[in-house]
Amino acid sequence: MTRKRWSGLQGLPYALLFGLVCVLPAAAQDGGERKIVKKVEAQYPAILKRRGIGGTVRLKVSVHADGSVKDIEVLGGNPALADAAEKAVRQWKFAPGGESVITIAVNFDPNS
Repeated sequence: MTRKRWSGLQGLPYALLFGLVCVLPAAAQDGGERKIVKKVEAQYPAILKRRGIGGTVRLKVSVHADGSVKDIEVLGGNPALADAAEKAVRQWKFAPGGESVITIAVNFDPNS
């Protein structure tokens, strides 16, 4: 019986599909049902931008009924970028409503 060996490129379509599934829902839920009243842009760490290091940081944000940020959990992304994203989102303010949990994607593009 011969076993077929997978090369690195054969798994590439599956990896890309998995990546899209993971990233797209987070971007689509940016703000969710809660309108963002005050949005502070994340400060891109200069050294990472100069080195061309970018990516997307996904955050799970718990919001108080008054619209202030209650808690943040980093779901994924570069830890150095995650710190900058978390600091910015902690300053966000949402429209008042019930307490909720929102998934947010913060993108860092070194070419922008």
